[in-house]
Amino acid sequence: MIVPIHTPFIKLDSLLKLADLVSSGGEAKSAVQAGLVRVNDEVCTMRGKKLVPGDRVTFMGQIVEIAEA
Repeated sequence: MIVPIHTPFIKLDSLLKLADLVSSGGEAKSAVQAGLVRVNDEVCTMRGKKLVPGDRVTFMGQIVEIAEA
């Protein structure tokens, strides 16, 4: 799935909500802290990590690519 953003970056927890991979910020926080989210093929436990176009996030078998809008 490709998610276009209109800003220079998006935070990881916001992306998970925007892509409908989680239903709430609390769920996003728990998933990230549990090490269930990968950014560019590396486990990421920073829910505020800034993602830019070209970054790729993997969560629960779903792959999300960030693109410029």
